[in-house]
Amino acid sequence: MTPSRTYVLAIDQGTTSTRAMIFDASGEVVAQDQIEHEQIFPRAGWVEHDPMEIWESTRRVIGGALGKGNLNSRHVEAIGITNQRETVVVWERATGRPIHNAVVWQDTRTQAMVDELAADGGLDRFKDVSGLPLATYFAGPKIAWVLDHVEGARDRAAKGELLAGTIDSWLVWNLTGGGEHDGEHVTDVTNASRTMLMDLRTLQWSEDLCEAIRVPMEVLPRICSSSEVYGECTPGVLAGTPVAGILGDQQAATFGQACLAPGTAKNTYGTGNFMLLNTGTEIVESENGLLTTLCYQLGDDAPVYALEGSIAVTGSLVQWVRDNLGLIRSAPEIEQLACSVEDNGGVYFVPAFSGLFAPYWRPDARGAILGLTRYANKGHLARAVLESTAFQTRDVLDAMQADAERAGGRLTELKVDGGMVANETLMQFQADVLGVDVVRPKIAETTALGAAYVAGLAVGYWSSTEQVEANWSEDERWTPRLDRADVERMCRNWAKAVSRTLDWVDEDVD
Repeated sequence: MTPSRTYVLAIDQGTTSTRAMIFDASGEVVAQDQIEHEQIFPRAGWVEHDPMEIWESTRRVIGGALGKGNLNSRHVEAIGITNQRETVVVWERATGRPIHNAVVWQDTRTQAMVDELAADGGLDRFKDVSGLPLATYFAGPKIAWVLDHVEGARDRAAKGELLAGTIDSWLVWNLTGGGEHDGEHVTDVTNASRTMLMDLRTLQWSEDLCEAIRVPMEVLPRICSSSEVYGECTPGVLAGTPVAGILGDQQAATFGQACLAPGTAKNTYGTGNFMLLNTGTEIVESENGLLTTLCYQLGDDAPVYALEGSIAVTGSLVQWVRDNLGLIRSAPEIEQLACSVEDNGGVYFVPAFSGLFAPYWRPDARGAILGLTRYANKGHLARAVLESTAFQTRDVLDAMQADAERAGGRLTELKVDGGMVANETLMQFQADVLGVDVVRPKIAETTALGAAYVAGLAVGYWSSTEQVEANWSEDERWTPRLDRADVERMCRNWAKAVSRTLDWVDEDVD
């Protein structure tokens, strides 16, 4: 029996902030701390983070969570990490100094490279091996871009002086000693599956893909399972504590939602939206614009796969309305403003700020507000902002339903998590648009919880996945109630709006 005084700590390194959360055996939050970090926009379409700021924030939130819980390293059985997945860092092996800012998953600077790769075989050139279409979203081309654009970087990489990886690799390397103590350079299968460099079947880096995308294998981390001891913290307040779990953020939310059986699905509402459907040990190749990805792998067990629909802009659209337009002072105000009107007044907002992800994969799209008349006011715009999240999710679910019929049957409900699920107006509209029940769990911090679970399973804090499933419980359920004819009319208008945003970017428009 696990002593009640011990816990598992999860580091949740997201797009806008870093959190440390401490969980007990029932999956309840004991203590937490959170720090936001700077969003850097050097030019249109480019998004960067400062890796040193992220590492310093990680150290601070670990100390903050321990302090708030009046805990120390003796109370922590293991550390799990979950992270923004496709964001990359390249750093010096000897000093730990990044040679460039982190290039974030939303960044589109690799478009020319993607176009060049697609010229020989199309966007699906590497899909059979990696499960992914060619897109700026994924990590491999970002590593190549940094090596190409930082003076001397390729020569230094060839000499073994540089390391590269996604944010999980950056954090584990620093937690386990960095340059001074020969930190562990590892990643897990879920993060590796987002690079476009890993073979889905062998779970190893593909020499052919690395050569084509021009990423030297010498800089890449060792690929491990999602649940094993990678090393121990050294030095710091958690010195000697095993780092024992890694999951990309959306896979972590899937695990935290206990979507462990084939056919179960969840949707996370964060900066963007990410819907994952567990397909079990079977690799299901989507015929409808979804990604085939790793869901998780527990130690030496067979890997579990998933289909994923990724949406670039949902919660960040609310932030944009707040920060760029000034229509609201805080994100929660969007619901009150949206409820000031009965409907969207014919207004539709397609937030294709970085093109459109699943199921369209159209980097040439750009954002647009359509259907404006003199009748429209800021309430209609606020409603269109929220509804865009629901409509984009409907597009992904339709694709997922079509693929799911080949993978074991249609979805009958959707588990949801993330910051936007507190918005009950959105959740009801989401159920209406999807035509299936939307279910929110009692423990809302599913991403950090998933990372805690895989770390705890690795060290025996939890003995089995049955305990994970037993910890999950329902908080609220929304059932469709809008007339289906009205829903289908709105969805037709949404599809028309999306079509107007395509083919916007060409050679002389940036």
